[in-house]
Amino acid sequence: MTDPAVIDQVRTRPAPGTLPAAPVRDILERAFAEDAPAGDITSQVLIPADARATAVLNARVSGIFSGATVFRDAMQLVDPATDVELLVQDGEAFDAGTHLARVSGPARSVLLAERVALNLVQRMSAIATTTAGFVRLTEGTRARIADTRKTTPGLRILERFAVRCGGGANHRYSLSDAVLAKDNHLAVITGGDSAKLTDLLLAAKAQLGHTTHFEVEVDRMDQIEPVLAAGVDTIMLDNFSLDELKAGVALVAGRAQVEASGNVNAGTVAAIAATGVDVISVGALTHTVAALDLGLDVELSMDPGIG
Repeated sequence: MTDPAVIDQVRTRPAPGTLPAAPVRDILERAFAEDAPAGDITSQVLIPADARATAVLNARVSGIFSGATVFRDAMQLVDPATDVELLVQDGEAFDAGTHLARVSGPARSVLLAERVALNLVQRMSAIATTTAGFVRLTEGTRARIADTRKTTPGLRILERFAVRCGGGANHRYSLSDAVLAKDNHLAVITGGDSAKLTDLLLAAKAQLGHTTHFEVEVDRMDQIEPVLAAGVDTIMLDNFSLDELKAGVALVAGRAQVEASGNVNAGTVAAIAATGVDVISVGALTHTVAALDLGLDVELSMDPGIG
């Protein structure tokens, strides 16, 4: 259950933007092809073709909503005749017992769409709720909470959107979007000779356009100056202690953005933020969340004349 203070904070947060329709449709089509490749035989043998259903998406715990339009699109992809009224919008906080959406349409269609729609909205809302908790813990500092590429394959666009719904920021979307030289990259190019590091990074940077972001991860204090000498945009301090983070921020002295990563959880994030870092990347936002408890409460009603 989300802390009430987090709920109050989120009520005033700007909207997270919108999801592009085409990739969402692709995700939904693949999900339904997996879940109902030849239709829903249970409903086909039990539910009359003319039966209609009304249903409410009900919150059984408090949280931050994410996936409102995904839920709607899932229902309507199965059957455009299904009507979905969104009662809470993406990025909005809700309390336990809140009705998040109302659905009405052909019963067979509602029942076929139910699991896919719920799976996605439960996961997205869990990510948004988890993110909001981390954001709350860093309130009053300069640090932004950011996601990582530790996302569910095929669902990154939804999970990244959910992070924004919770007030977090998105890191690079893919390997194609920015340079992020990590410890393994540096080990390969330097062969263990750190004296080469600045020149190698400068040579790499010379191959990039001026708009391409360049970030380098370091795991020791003595790597900071050689990396900064290459004019990088962001330096990631990986698994640094709190004292080392403070010293690293002081050493960088505004010459690049400072990102902290490693050993970030609800118990450590406030202290990490207090060191003065600009960004804290948190893999747990997407890779360890448990689905939020949302349910679709369905009532069936026969059309007049069916008996």
